[in-house]
Amino acid sequence: MNLSVQIGKLTLQNPVTVASGTFGYGVEYGQLLDLNQLGAVTVKGIRLQPVRGNPTPRTAEVTSGMLNAIGLQGPGVDGFIQKYWPFLGTLKVPTIINIWGTTVEEYAEVAQRFDALGGVGALELNVSCPNIKEGGAQFGTDLKLLAQVVAACRRATTLPLITKMSPNVVGIAPYAKAAEAAGSDALSIMNSYPAMAIDIETRRPKLANITGGLSGPCIKPIALKLVWDAARAVKIPILGMGGIQTAGDAIEFLMAGATAVAVGTANFYEPQTALQVIRGLREFMQRRGIQDVKEITGSVQAAE
Repeated sequence: MNLSVQIGKLTLQNPVTVASGTFGYGVEYGQLLDLNQLGAVTVKGIRLQPVRGNPTPRTAEVTSGMLNAIGLQGPGVDGFIQKYWPFLGTLKVPTIINIWGTTVEEYAEVAQRFDALGGVGALELNVSCPNIKEGGAQFGTDLKLLAQVVAACRRATTLPLITKMSPNVVGIAPYAKAAEAAGSDALSIMNSYPAMAIDIETRRPKLANITGGLSGPCIKPIALKLVWDAARAVKIPILGMGGIQTAGDAIEFLMAGATAVAVGTANFYEPQTALQVIRGLREFMQRRGIQDVKEITGSVQAAE
């Protein structure tokens, strides 16, 4: 059986990676599972300069999911290269680096820095952070800004670009098309949803930031629908994510149109989840006589 897939010019040995922000920088999970069995390791978001992130508490458990407001804490490009790249560079599987900035120019500069590093598998553009120069607008919910940041990064690097889409739009198709037209090699769908929780005893929000991003099993049906919509709008590969806990969940995303999938929140309570998904996918293919995982992508039979 062939489980390999293509994301731009990047080849993954299987279609299962991990979602940015749920797997640290890989080294944190290195003693808990064999990272070389993954399709790729996707690391936490990196900006040009170090970021302290939000005050604690930063996470809260909710029904069938989790809230987080980490605030994109990170070591910056130099800190990442010095502290984490020596480890990641020894892996047999590619590293996908999630990047972000507060301006189009900063995105491009970070992309250029990683282009020069050598050995990076792909860049995932987080387009859901505030744009300071544009008065706080979000790149991922403004078609013009989305196109600008993808195009700027496309000019800055030859690495495969995966644009991580915002779910906070009325319809994802126009944004998916804009990212594709600007040069994105693939799309990551989706990011977490804005949400909050309240402690009724203290009458205070459970997060110091008041609101955070909702992830986990509760968002899977929404994420699945966004993948379905985007897959019908673009020709580039889609990396589907949102509440994947089992191989069955992953297969749903593939059938909806995803080329690959990412395990996120489940990493926190069962670090072996991604490997379990790979094994389950292989077993499903054997049981159904499927020789190539690409046969699953987009195979859902919707009633007309």
